[in-house]
Amino acid sequence: MSEKNIYADCLPSEVRALIREGKITCQTSGMCSGFAQANLCVLPKKYAYDFLLFTQRNPKSCPVLEVSDTGSRTLHSIASGADIATDIPKYRIWKNGVLDGEYTNVSSFWRDDLVSFLIGCSFSFEFELIAAGIDVRNISLGCNVPMYLTNIDTVPAGIFGGKMVVSMRPIPYDQIVRAVTVSGSMPRVHGTPIHIGDPSVIGIKDLSHPDFGDAVPVKEGEVPVFWCCGVTPQSVVMNSKPDFCITHSPGHMFITDVPNAMLKN
Repeated sequence: MSEKNIYADCLPSEVRALIREGKITCQTSGMCSGFAQANLCVLPKKYAYDFLLFTQRNPKSCPVLEVSDTGSRTLHSIASGADIATDIPKYRIWKNGVLDGEYTNVSSFWRDDLVSFLIGCSFSFEFELIAAGIDVRNISLGCNVPMYLTNIDTVPAGIFGGKMVVSMRPIPYDQIVRAVTVSGSMPRVHGTPIHIGDPSVIGIKDLSHPDFGDAVPVKEGEVPVFWCCGVTPQSVVMNSKPDFCITHSPGHMFITDVPNAMLKN
């Protein structure tokens, strides 16, 4: 059994406590079955309005689950008692759009002017796909989901703009409609796929070399299916170059107390 599967039946608060203690540092796909996971983007307040507007103009890539108060490391609704600076397995620090380092705790970087955006994640519908009888390859292999930078432009807002990032899961041809229906019932965690089939149409040259995460095999009779991804803000940060930003490391998510069922239509 892979490390992540050990935590499939744990409560989010239990896993967050282990993350805070440094006992879990791996990617979180497959953890806390039935509970929503979230992407993170933390920006100085001077950028917060522009980024909030960006999320509103790009709701499939950036479905907002919660926005923190300025300077606060706690959240109001999606995770009781959580600390946004300690409860993600791996963070990224960005300076002027350049990755400055990865850390398991960002308390030392915290500032009073920071605003946290928690954004829905496709990990949230993976167990719904499994329940529908669809193999989720990254879970069955115990690895991170493959993510790719595309040629699809996001809708700009203020300083923010750039290319969309997508996640990919191979789906058997005869299960595609079911996968679309299952994910489509959860629009707050990206909803329906953005593209099905030929990856070159959206600017992906080689599925075996993802820009983020791990490659997974696409078997005979399967079709690559692509969903919008909450790593898109990291692409946008690289393009737009705010002077400071904190994000999660791709695949290393914030696990919320929100049941996936609460995010369905």
